[in-house]
Amino acid sequence: MSTKKVKKNNPDESIKASTANIFYNILIFILAAVIIYMTYSIFIKLSGKSEEVVINNNYGAASEIIQVEVLNGCGVSGVADRFTDYLRSNKVDVVKSDNYSSFNIDETIVIDRIDRKANAIKIADLLGVKHTNVVEQLNDDYFLDVSIIIGKDYHKLQPLKTGR
Repeated sequence: MSTKKVKKNNPDESIKASTANIFYNILIFILAAVIIYMTYSIFIKLSGKSEEVVINNNYGAASEIIQVEVLNGCGVSGVADRFTDYLRSNKVDVVKSDNYSSFNIDETIVIDRIDRKANAIKIADLLGVKHTNVVEQLNDDYFLDVSIIIGKDYHKLQPLKTGR
């Protein structure tokens, strides 16, 4: 008669092995997801599509209340006041009206101050300023949305065309 020892599976070892396998499977899944995300990010960076996304986000809907400053850059007396009156009559919050540092600005410029280009575009459209004259100069020291520097082309813009 031969005696064979039959090895019985220890239930504790079986549970530990099963738990370890589940843990490793979850870890593999998470690592695979991270690798896929990183690959996608690299693809987006290299293809340049991320810049389009940023630009499109900046063109979102304009704010309901837009705070602006109007600066006279042409040197003609009263122009900033006239633009201020026109903007206020169109429900734009003009917080400052003053002279610009120089009076030799040829074309009116609309400056986005808070990285919300839709606000600047709305103001440019309201005044009749070309979109090529809408620029971005972010400045945390300014507590307003848009700056307008009135240039020597002021007579071609909306406030003076309507006779207001």
